[in-house]
Amino acid sequence: MRAHLACFALLMLIAPLTAQEANPPARERPAAAQTTERLKPLPPNATTQHRLGDMAFAATAGTIRIFELQQGTALADIGVLAFTREGTNAAERPVTFVFNGGPGYASAWLNLGALGPWRLRMDEAAAFPSAAPTLTDNAESWLPFTDLVFIDPPATGYSRILGGDDVRKRFFSVDGDIDVLAATIRRWIEENHRTASPKYIAGESYGGFRAPKIAHALQTDQGYGVAGLVMISPVLDFSRFNARNGLMDHVARLPVYVAAARTLRGENVTRENLGEVEDYARGAFLQDLMRGVKDTSALDRLSERVSTLTGLDRDLVRRHAGRIPSTLFLRELYRGEARIGSAYDATVSGFDPSPFSQSHGSDDQMRLGLHAPIVSAMVGLYRDKLNWSVEGARYAFMSEQASRQWDWGRGGAEAVSDLRQALALDPHLRVLIAHGLTDVVTPYLETQMVLDQMPDYGAPERVRFMTYAGGHMFYSRDEARKMFRDDARALYR
Repeated sequence: MRAHLACFALLMLIAPLTAQEANPPARERPAAAQTTERLKPLPPNATTQHRLGDMAFAATAGTIRIFELQQGTALADIGVLAFTREGTNAAERPVTFVFNGGPGYASAWLNLGALGPWRLRMDEAAAFPSAAPTLTDNAESWLPFTDLVFIDPPATGYSRILGGDDVRKRFFSVDGDIDVLAATIRRWIEENHRTASPKYIAGESYGGFRAPKIAHALQTDQGYGVAGLVMISPVLDFSRFNARNGLMDHVARLPVYVAAARTLRGENVTRENLGEVEDYARGAFLQDLMRGVKDTSALDRLSERVSTLTGLDRDLVRRHAGRIPSTLFLRELYRGEARIGSAYDATVSGFDPSPFSQSHGSDDQMRLGLHAPIVSAMVGLYRDKLNWSVEGARYAFMSEQASRQWDWGRGGAEAVSDLRQALALDPHLRVLIAHGLTDVVTPYLETQMVLDQMPDYGAPERVRFMTYAGGHMFYSRDEARKMFRDDARALYR
């Protein structure tokens, strides 16, 4: 999960490499070809005028260059796509800085899926590579109540790392990533005269992990306060729930398994009617897990209850001691159909390429099925609507290099400390956390268990936790996207 999913000052020299660089895989282009493309000049920023219904707005596509202060060396050109509403006082209008996750993804998921002025269809019926990349006006865009600035981290989208391997290594790390993104936000605020605007950060998945870290970096290092955070399908603590021999993953995922099974049976699933399952997961289920695999009475209880809740075969559950890996669940859920479920939404499935094999090597239908349409739509958006065409360069929706080489640091990455610090430091900061009920990648109960260990920091409503029908990208569903938009608008009010 880590592969998909205090401040290094860009004002100081970058630290040297501390580890041997991995050899690039054979499928990557030769270094000379990569260098030639990387150094090819990007076009100047371009601003175009548009309308969404009766609302006029400007779109500015381009980059922000990040420098090292001491020698003035250019480190990176960071891709930025800003949508700003016309006809209102910019100083009073909120502005939201938006990121996706990975690490290694550009910001196109949230841009085209939920927040931006144009939307690409992303539901199950359109999650396949040859789907038409047709953009339509987004009736649920957030532009009516906030300006939007979509930022592509280094090596994603059209962003480029201009420094050498030491710069790339630093950017491909938890701390370096936060620092370059916080510096980009500061630069955009100052260049666009938005120092007085209320500032928000929205991030999905690893972008949700980024959000409190960026907010804390802006507060304490870059010199800008943040009014609110929107964290979409976030991971807050990689160490707590992803230990190799830990049990909390099983606790967090059991309600997701049940939600998916019930949804496929045609039931209306809500957080409220999953309450009994959550109580069992955090109570008797965890207690029996803790008794260990040698306690036959515990295994019998686990096997019976988990089988009843999920619909999985009791003997299969017993063979796995009640500890059902997500890959097994997603396959067994559709075993009779020779299909396999998506980890990003267990109610969405695709054909199993190897239905008679003990293991599977299938691509995830919701994630990789949408890859090609999103890339095509973004390239067309830049070229045809925004008049910003990058000749000869590839739009890097997903940077495999960043994902593969990410430096997670020591002791497990977590953003809980930054969220605590940011909330404690600014009593006016508010947070909206949103999850899909059938997301296996970042289970909603995992975040709930983290939040349950945090104090209120004043009024309890400062941190709102909402769930919706759907998975990791729950906004792909029309009703969930509308509800999410309304909940976000309430945060801004």
